[in-house]
Amino acid sequence: MGLFDKIREVTRKVSEVEYNIYHEKRDYLEIYERNLELEREIAERTEELNDANKRMFTLQHIWEMMNSSTPLENVLEAIVNSTQGELGYMHCAIIRKCKDEEGDYMHVVAQSHDNLIERLNDIIGGAGIQTRRLNYSEESVFADTMKRRTIVQTKSIDLSLSAVLPDLSPEVVEKVVSNQPVKSVIVVPLTAQEKEFGWFCVFSAREELAGAEMDFLALFAKQIEMAITIADLFQVVRNQAVTDALTGLYNRRYFEEALEKEVQRAKRQKQPFSVIGIDLDYLKKINDTYGHNFGDLAIKTIADVLKSNARSVDVPARIGGEEFNVLLPGIASDGAMIAAERIRKSIESVEIDTIGHITGSLGVATYFEHSENIEELMELTDQAMYTSKREGRNRVTLAQPVSETYWQEIAVNTFIDILSKNKIPKVKHLSKELCKKLKNSNNEITKESLYSVADMLTKLYNPMHTQGTIKNKVIMAVNLAKRFDLPKEDIDNLRIAVLLYDIGNLMLPSNLLQKASPLTDKEREEIKHHPVIAAREILQPISYIQDVLPIIEHHHENWDGSGYPNKISKEEIPLTSQIILIVDQYFALIEHRPYRSKMSSRDAIEIIKADAGKKWNENLVSEFISLIEHDIV
Repeated sequence: MGLFDKIREVTRKVSEVEYNIYHEKRDYLEIYERNLELEREIAERTEELNDANKRMFTLQHIWEMMNSSTPLENVLEAIVNSTQGELGYMHCAIIRKCKDEEGDYMHVVAQSHDNLIERLNDIIGGAGIQTRRLNYSEESVFADTMKRRTIVQTKSIDLSLSAVLPDLSPEVVEKVVSNQPVKSVIVVPLTAQEKEFGWFCVFSAREELAGAEMDFLALFAKQIEMAITIADLFQVVRNQAVTDALTGLYNRRYFEEALEKEVQRAKRQKQPFSVIGIDLDYLKKINDTYGHNFGDLAIKTIADVLKSNARSVDVPARIGGEEFNVLLPGIASDGAMIAAERIRKSIESVEIDTIGHITGSLGVATYFEHSENIEELMELTDQAMYTSKREGRNRVTLAQPVSETYWQEIAVNTFIDILSKNKIPKVKHLSKELCKKLKNSNNEITKESLYSVADMLTKLYNPMHTQGTIKNKVIMAVNLAKRFDLPKEDIDNLRIAVLLYDIGNLMLPSNLLQKASPLTDKEREEIKHHPVIAAREILQPISYIQDVLPIIEHHHENWDGSGYPNKISKEEIPLTSQIILIVDQYFALIEHRPYRSKMSSRDAIEIIKADAGKKWNENLVSEFISLIEHDIV
């Protein structure tokens, strides 16, 4: 091979090497660039994953709050602060659409705490945007998002601000939107239970809204809507638990709880409180003349008067039937009398269609001044109210010192007499325990101790008896008696009779009362003897209970004369005995028995209706059904 051939061969090999090096370099560069791209993609995906984790954490936190008893305003505050702080927005707010006599408007119900809102409040002045009545315009981005039910991003921050605060001058608007980091506002419409609620507003430093961000905000909006729905449902349930269905006032349960709290506050602060008792006059006459619908209307009218005359701290409540109470925290008797007279005049001044004017009888008692025993205070209120009735109605009476023995004292002494003298062998082993229970450590008589002892005794012959039933029976019987304007003395005797009327059953064989199969004629006659046992054998030796004995002895007599033990009929039967019979029958029907399952309230009423004119006076049945339908027990 010649010299030139060798040079050409070397040149070829060098070119080949250069070619290979060039292509390998290019491959290395491609690999390097691909690695850089992969690293960037991994970083982006990691950032997206971190954002997603933050969002899921935020959603989980909100979900936990929603499923607790946390108030809605606290949940909404947590939502806006979490969104702003954890997800990097400049500011977040939840705005509610409201309506008043002037029309639609908007109100900020929750907003994040950040520099942006502090700057805005400083510029616009006043107490801040959250306290303002914001203008609602059909031309605004808010109306647009609500109509379209879609998320909207706007960069026109100045127009949005001018729409909600039209009174701001252009100079102030310009000062707000200039020299600040917000580039756009994202408006998310909120609906709850298919009703317009308002908007979730996010202030962002970005001009464009990413697709994933849009999906997240839509998901977040659903969580907000769910929080609102849950809170609304919780409030509905709570209201139903503490309010009276007919009037919307607080119910007996809530009033009693409020009273207990007020007693503790009064003792702690050495400050009195008063109770006003109100009873609608002539409800029975209204029902008989115009029908129960107008009776309900009269009751609701008094409720409306109480609502309009109540302070924010007062507790107006419907206690039962036509009877109401108002708790007046921090008010002594002179102030309570002024408030009661104002209520009386307001009731009298209202004219109801068809009925005309109605009136109420009112009584007032004050804690510390009249009594430091809450049971006694409520009795004094009740007595003052019935004094107003006896003295002509449509008046206010201030409670007077105790001038007669209370029915509770008579009942307690009766139970203690029966138990301590072992008149009922079956309860001998419980006598000491029950006697101790009848008086607490302060030697004060309480209704609850009476109800509890009566329940315990009843359970001895009726194992299916439910604790608390005696109290409900007393309340129902008293409310029914008040519909017939019975004197207080008769009502007090009725209270005692309800506690004692079945005590004769404790003298009967247990297997007889709990028998699941049909009774024989002999067994039926033995059971029929229990009212006589109670009245004549157990209670007759007790001198101070004599006025109660006829009520107990005749509580199984029927209106048509087919009852027992004396087969008397109609007006021969004390009305209080008939009241016990119908109340006893109702509770017997809605309780389990060895020979049948318990019935619904509706089915029990149908059975009672069927016996109107036979077992009971038809007028009594009518009033009783009205009482049950109003659900006041």
